[in-house]
Amino acid sequence: MEDLEETLFGEFENYSYPTEYYSVESDSEEKVPLGVVHWVSLVLYCLAFVLGIPGNAIVIWFVGFKWKKTVTTLWFLNLAIADFIFLLFLPLYISYVAMNFHWPFGTWLCKANSFIAQLNMFASVFFLTVISLDRYIQLIHPFISHRHRTIRKALIVIALIWFLASVMGGPYLYFRDTVELNNHTTCYNNFHEHDPDLSLMRHHVLTWVKFIIGYLSPLLTMSICYLCLIFQVKKRSILVSNKYSLTILAVVLAFLICWTPYHLFSIGELMIHHSNYLHQVLRAGMPLSTALAFLNSCLNPILYVLISKKFQARFHASVAEILKYTLWEVSCSGTVGEQLRSSETKNLSLLETAQ
Repeated sequence: MEDLEETLFGEFENYSYPTEYYSVESDSEEKVPLGVVHWVSLVLYCLAFVLGIPGNAIVIWFVGFKWKKTVTTLWFLNLAIADFIFLLFLPLYISYVAMNFHWPFGTWLCKANSFIAQLNMFASVFFLTVISLDRYIQLIHPFISHRHRTIRKALIVIALIWFLASVMGGPYLYFRDTVELNNHTTCYNNFHEHDPDLSLMRHHVLTWVKFIIGYLSPLLTMSICYLCLIFQVKKRSILVSNKYSLTILAVVLAFLICWTPYHLFSIGELMIHHSNYLHQVLRAGMPLSTALAFLNSCLNPILYVLISKKFQARFHASVAEILKYTLWEVSCSGTVGEQLRSSETKNLSLLETAQ
């Protein structure tokens, strides 16, 4: 049987294979080498953090504090907040992987880190789905949109999305636990310590719920919205810019590329105790699929906001306004300084004359 530590490697919510499927009879002193795959995934994690933090911070700053509040800006603001909160916790996961999946941060941070990851996943997917529905209704049913598309109702939808995302992430906050073996602590899902059947059942339920609610349903909704939108635009000859069509295509492709591998490997993980070969495949594929899921948090501001000509125009105008104000302050402070120095020189001259 495989060594316990050899079975414990992280994924999106730092999940490790159920420990009851494996024994600890083999060489438990030997640590698992990271390997090329893990180093590549580490690079991608760091890339997501480096690009995602400033990208989402820019969106939050301008959309949340500089621009007029609209329904559209509220969607983008909350999408950026969800990604930004997750990315703030990402250094913990990077450290976990870099230390060969050793978790020195304690049980509560293990729970919080997993909960935040799940909260981000569900909140981001729900907001992307709402954005898709909103765009469809706004273009194809403008009268309904004009009547019901208000900031007050948008805030209610936003509160509902955060509540549902918290409920969906709640089980991972409850089941998350740490186990220590030979000075090596692992953060994993403790579905049930002494009942393998109950543990396997909970694992299946949570995985399929995550797949159906957090992937399949949103994907079908977005795809149907965009296909109907494209069909109606051509049928009614509605004027929509090529930039908007490219944005639609980028949204669907990004969602597919980032999330499909992760969910496929998560489903494959359900069969881990049946095949040693599958175990090796998952060890290679899960870190990379997880890295793609992480990258979605830094791609969102690029795909949904930064490629918008309107956003670019507002961004440049806001930056120009900030630079103008900053230069004005520097100029004023410089002028005041020169006036003070001139006044001091004049006073000295008067003193010397008086003497």
